[in-house]
Amino acid sequence: MKQLITVLAAILISTITYGQFQISASTGYSMSSAGMKLGEKINTSGIENTYGSYGEGLNFQVRGTYYFTNKFGIDLALGYLRGADKTVSEVNIPNTSIDAIARARAFGAATSMVYKFTDNFYGRLGALVKVGGKTEAVVYSKSVFSDAQADGQGLPRGSYSETNYVEDYHGHFPLGVVAALGYEINLTNNLNLFVEAEYYGISLKRKDSEITEFNTDIVLPDGTVAKSGLYTLDNLPKPTTNNENNVFLSTTYVDKISPAEAQAQEQAIEAGDSSHSTELSQKVPYSSFGINFGITYKFKNAAKK
Repeated sequence: MKQLITVLAAILISTITYGQFQISASTGYSMSSAGMKLGEKINTSGIENTYGSYGEGLNFQVRGTYYFTNKFGIDLALGYLRGADKTVSEVNIPNTSIDAIARARAFGAATSMVYKFTDNFYGRLGALVKVGGKTEAVVYSKSVFSDAQADGQGLPRGSYSETNYVEDYHGHFPLGVVAALGYEINLTNNLNLFVEAEYYGISLKRKDSEITEFNTDIVLPDGTVAKSGLYTLDNLPKPTTNNENNVFLSTTYVDKISPAEAQAQEQAIEAGDSSHSTELSQKVPYSSFGINFGITYKFKNAAKK
């Protein structure tokens, strides 16, 4: 027992003696590392899938690292991802055009073990979570009226409706993995530059979504707006049965829809209720591989004090 206490005391003393804390700030760019389907491109030549990950984009990180020994430490990081635009729907066929992109605006946190292979070369491995943010979809659509529709509304033939809206998607609490290899360049005793390759492995299951902006205008063939705000957030277009382009003010994503729930939703659609819908959930990819550049400040350790 005395030997165990002696060993634990020795470990504690050596840890306190060496203990060193440092903070770092970095920025970088991440590329998609997951080839999951995000959407489709449709034109007169056919249909093409689009693949990628919402983890692609510009990131910013602030980290605090505490080294217990000259080799081993614990790292806590907070970051923000400004994701790149990813195509989820692109339609170019006669009388119909749709351009829908989605992008991540997400906050994350990670805790990792850090190991120094040499004085300058290190590795990190740990757990990653998304703690806030959204996946933002920005949609533009144009639909040219048929001659009968234009004549019925007293509009010149070739007139069209033009719709713009934004829908924010939120997800369940996810857990992923983060790994990195980095190299530090010493500038002074306390200041280092570093570059690192970093991998994120994480997916997000959708929880709900909400339309935050919506507007539909009627436009003449010469581009003149004949009627502004035909549909808005307060007056969404009525949904129709078997229309995949229906929009709902809010949507809840679930793993299972009972026959009774499906029937209730069909009845709501038939009644023209666009306030809410329920859909089956899906996982969307946030995995990425990127390069970060940053600066580290090391506080004086206890040994030097």
